[in-house]
Amino acid sequence: MWVEVTVPYIDLVLANPPGRSPWLEYTTTPRLYYSQIMWVDQVKTDEDGQILYRLSDRYGSFGDFFWAAAEAFRPLQADEQSPIHPEVEDKLVVVDLTYQSLSCMEGNNEVYYCRVSTGPKLSAKENPNGRWATPLGKHTIWRKLISVHMTGGTTGGGYDLAGIGWTTLFASRGMAIHSTFWHNNYGIPQSHGCVNCTPEDAQWIFRWTMPVVPSDTGDITVSGQGSTKVLVVET
Repeated sequence: MWVEVTVPYIDLVLANPPGRSPWLEYTTTPRLYYSQIMWVDQVKTDEDGQILYRLSDRYGSFGDFFWAAAEAFRPLQADEQSPIHPEVEDKLVVVDLTYQSLSCMEGNNEVYYCRVSTGPKLSAKENPNGRWATPLGKHTIWRKLISVHMTGGTTGGGYDLAGIGWTTLFASRGMAIHSTFWHNNYGIPQSHGCVNCTPEDAQWIFRWTMPVVPSDTGDITVSGQGSTKVLVVET
């Protein structure tokens, strides 16, 4: 089952040492933080009567499993994953790099709006070669995952993040609209090319966009037909 962290943070115990994920090399106390989503494949009760979940990244995993107190999580319910307005065919996501905003359009009607954090512009000092720029133009959603382990870049300039929730991939280089637990700087471009959203915004966008994701697998990959378009613009 899919579970979401409901406390500021929860310490983990590695179930199958040594650790394999790069992020485990830099911590002696692995933790998950509020809103991260993980997969539970085992439940047990310890000698003190505490219920424990065995957690992992179902997608993008390096093979690590963790034990953690079940009281720090809540199972995702079916109605939290159900599609929003699936009968509407004329849907478009518009990401504005200038205003750091995202709009969900049904025809000419804006049905949802939120602030986001994208990658720096091509001309930004923090991004001189355009490596982390969110790509302009019209894209097609090609994969959606309830949660995924994201890794990219190189030592000193890369990232390795577990349990990234409500991930909607739209660009060939792996750029996605997704939940963010490590900052609240929405309105300021600072991502590695993805569109960072609050957990609540990422979830709504995930449910509203097509294709619909089966709740049992939490993952779908499509060729593009019937998928919602994502238009990235500068105004």
